[in-house]
Amino acid sequence: MTAGLQLGVIGSLALSVASSVAIVICNKALISTLGFPFATTLTSWHLMVTYCTLHVAQRLHFFEPKAIDGHTVILFGFLNGTSIGLLNLSLGFNSIGFYQMTKLAIIPFTVLLETIFLNKRFSETIKLSLMVLLLGVGIASVTDLELNLLGSVLSGLAIATTCVGQIKLTNTIQKKLKVSSTQLLYQSAPYQAAILFATGPFVDRLLTNRSVFAHKYTTPVVGFIILSCLIAVSVNFSTFLVIGTTSPVTYQVLGHLKTCLVLSFGYTLLHDPFTMKNILGILVAIFGMALYSFFSVRESKKKSTNDALPVSQMPDKETEPLLATKDGSDIKKANGVSHGC
Repeated sequence: MTAGLQLGVIGSLALSVASSVAIVICNKALISTLGFPFATTLTSWHLMVTYCTLHVAQRLHFFEPKAIDGHTVILFGFLNGTSIGLLNLSLGFNSIGFYQMTKLAIIPFTVLLETIFLNKRFSETIKLSLMVLLLGVGIASVTDLELNLLGSVLSGLAIATTCVGQIKLTNTIQKKLKVSSTQLLYQSAPYQAAILFATGPFVDRLLTNRSVFAHKYTTPVVGFIILSCLIAVSVNFSTFLVIGTTSPVTYQVLGHLKTCLVLSFGYTLLHDPFTMKNILGILVAIFGMALYSFFSVRESKKKSTNDALPVSQMPDKETEPLLATKDGSDIKKANGVSHGC
């Protein structure tokens, strides 16, 4: 990995963490303090503002748009928009503990799908570090596991659409079609926004028994909505940037780092309840992230060394242990660890 590329990856990871934590704090104030609970509709506004911002940037020649097959873009927008809606419905029809388990399940399902459909191979050390990470986040965030049929079905659909959207479309489109994160977000944001704009009021009405159209929009509420939309531009851009420069698994690992940071900020700034169980879970999760980073970098260096050897000096493929991924994409570009609303 070149120094410039490494700095770019670190920058995208840092931007993703900072913007996601900021939007969670902003939305918590909007939803909890100001009484605006319409998360799905708010997300549609986020995407519309993101598209408008990118359109202005494109007109000012900050980036060049790139045409992508219409069917691919529509499918991508549909999957991502549906994923966000299903995650919100999952939270509405499940306990918070089961919702957190749903988010945790995305990593193993992502690994499974990449192994089956993309022929990627993950080493035992990478799998171990992911297990430690998931254990820590589970200890820190899962409180109860009340099950119901409808909630379980919604959670399963949310996991499926999230995994497919991140693996097959975001990661594959950007790398195979050589489309930048900005170009892909610019092309797909209108479709995602349209899906959520059409379904958001109904989903929010189902979850809150209140209408977004009948809500009283005071000056503070409007101010925080605008602030949330502006931060969301950075969140959406950094999400595409991270998945494009690293991998879906690394993005999910990063997402759990955000969970730990949000828990910590909630205790420090908002005085949310915090127990030794939360502290233990966060420490275990951070240890798992450190293991993931260490093994990823180490195996990336081994892969680079093997690539530099003459053919006659290459190790025997039948006896040499597999690296983290078959094509090295997971570990060559990542040295670190949801759309937060």
